[in-house]
Amino acid sequence: MGLLPSDQISTKVVHAGEHVDIHGSVIEPISLSTTFKQASPAVPVGAYEYSRSQNPNRKNLEDAIAVLENAKHGLAFSSGSATTAVILQSLPQGSHAISIGDVYGGTHRYFNNVANAHGVETTFTNNLVEDLPTLIRENTKLVWIESPTNPTLKVTDIQLVSQIIKSSNKDIILVVDNTFLSPYLSNPLNFGADIVIHSATKYINGHSDVVLGVLATNSQVLYDKLQYLQNAIGAVPSPFDAWLTHRGLKTLHLRVRTASNSAQEIAEFLVKSDKVISVNYPGLSSHPNNDIVKKQHRDGLGGGMISFRIKGGADGAAKFSASTRLFTLAESLGGIESLLEVPAVMTHGGIPKDQREASGVYDDLIRLSVGIEDTGDLLKDIEQALNAAATN
Repeated sequence: MGLLPSDQISTKVVHAGEHVDIHGSVIEPISLSTTFKQASPAVPVGAYEYSRSQNPNRKNLEDAIAVLENAKHGLAFSSGSATTAVILQSLPQGSHAISIGDVYGGTHRYFNNVANAHGVETTFTNNLVEDLPTLIRENTKLVWIESPTNPTLKVTDIQLVSQIIKSSNKDIILVVDNTFLSPYLSNPLNFGADIVIHSATKYINGHSDVVLGVLATNSQVLYDKLQYLQNAIGAVPSPFDAWLTHRGLKTLHLRVRTASNSAQEIAEFLVKSDKVISVNYPGLSSHPNNDIVKKQHRDGLGGGMISFRIKGGADGAAKFSASTRLFTLAESLGGIESLLEVPAVMTHGGIPKDQREASGVYDDLIRLSVGIEDTGDLLKDIEQALNAAATN
């Protein structure tokens, strides 16, 4: 991987994972070859044999992710969901997992409908720190955190969860989904996580043109196991997708800080609106765990994601969503463009209503992914959509 001449993230995002080819290319070429020449049987000419096992573009991206997450190892997968699947596949049959209740709908679906098929049972809790000591069993092998959570932006004290796990004297892996923040805003491994994962489709790529997942870890044992499964299962990204993601990564610090600054202003505007019931945003001083935000997030920034409950119920949420001009109604997040969605009928539609509402995902909840457009223009768009939703 090599040592970079700076610890500053604005330098690391540009140069981490760089590889200068024989031509001296400033931007790495795309290596589309599926197989690589061998000098003699089982003796490759270079570092690669077959692209499912490893590829130059994937390796460069994996090295960059490791650098940005302060990790020894990185791995890239065909999607964020594939990353989740490989981690769960690494658990022995009969394992027990504990997950925060307010998670991405696809993660909830995998725990409930796929992982249980190979004998992994999951317990969900909406108060992980308080409930964890009593939820740990003899066969508990994994604790899963999203911080902030999707879509209600709850923040968990990762260091405290890590301490609780260690005090149990059990061999339990702590996984933190860092998708909502990116490595620019937070590095969960610094606070005791064993594995950090991302849907790199979101902030890491940042341009809404790649589906890809990554993870990072400092554990050689976990890395070896997960790398083996990455190859055996074949859940790998294409070289072009790895190249695009690495390219997008180079502007991560600019995009995420811009989105965070705009999101802060939008959240403060929403708090004051008489058309809004409540606002979820980690950067607000009123956020229940704002002290943890200041500890775990770079400069106390809240990130680019906001959710809020609008007056008028599901109908109000639908009217608002149909009235925006800059915020596009679409799933996903973390791109340069601003998006919005209604989780109850979109990303979290597969979760039973009672479970959704227990986690705060009501029919009137709207999730915003703030992009890098002009802040004033985004505020005007929010204001006019609120007014449109309030009309009969």
